[in-house]
Amino acid sequence: MERKLFTALQGDNATALNDALSHQGFRRSQNVLYRPSCTDCKACLSARIDVSRFEPSKSQKRVLRRNAHLQRRATSPWATEDQFDLFRRYLDTRHADGGMADMDVFEFAAMIEETPIRSRVVEYTNGETQDLTAVSLTDMLHDGLSMVYSFFEPDLTRNSLGTFLILDHIAIAREAGLPYVYLGYWVPGSPKMGYKASFAGLEVFAGGHWQTMKKQSDFDAELHPLSTDPIAEQVANISLPDMRAPK
Repeated sequence: MERKLFTALQGDNATALNDALSHQGFRRSQNVLYRPSCTDCKACLSARIDVSRFEPSKSQKRVLRRNAHLQRRATSPWATEDQFDLFRRYLDTRHADGGMADMDVFEFAAMIEETPIRSRVVEYTNGETQDLTAVSLTDMLHDGLSMVYSFFEPDLTRNSLGTFLILDHIAIAREAGLPYVYLGYWVPGSPKMGYKASFAGLEVFAGGHWQTMKKQSDFDAELHPLSTDPIAEQVANISLPDMRAPK
């Protein structure tokens, strides 16, 4: 049973509240800040990259070269039909059984546009065809960039677009003199989130403070209680009630 601690994000102090709670491992969803607070599990660890300590690996340099043709454009948080079409292809291919699988165009627009703080939609288009290839909804914190939600062309597996988006946000943060890129949650032992642990300079919020990740095994104690269960994969595929933040 999933449980979350959440609070409304509104009013004149919304920006200050978002900054303060982001430092405590919270994440934003529209006008709500939330953090997992499950009774018997602490596996969801908020993750961020210390930009000053990041150096790309050989494989990450290859990802940058493969995507050198993409052009970046940052805009105000406004949803478009092209974004929604890409979002649906991404969900249908990568997360067809996830909690967001049934989102319609109106819910998508709310996810993009309902923000009480300074947010940007960062679009990446093919320099030759101008096709929309990847999108990141990104919040501007006083100490970094927070990647709220990202999606991309699911058929371009070889391009490792999820990794590329993080690499490019690190570059943006460096250009702006911001120390961190916030990535959302990392779960030890989760194959879908394993790529986040491959970034140098990664820190996770555990035990009430940010800790530098030296090796993944240091956080094995935080594994989901079902992760060592032989039927865990079957259980993980069971559809759970919709836990999206209320509008």
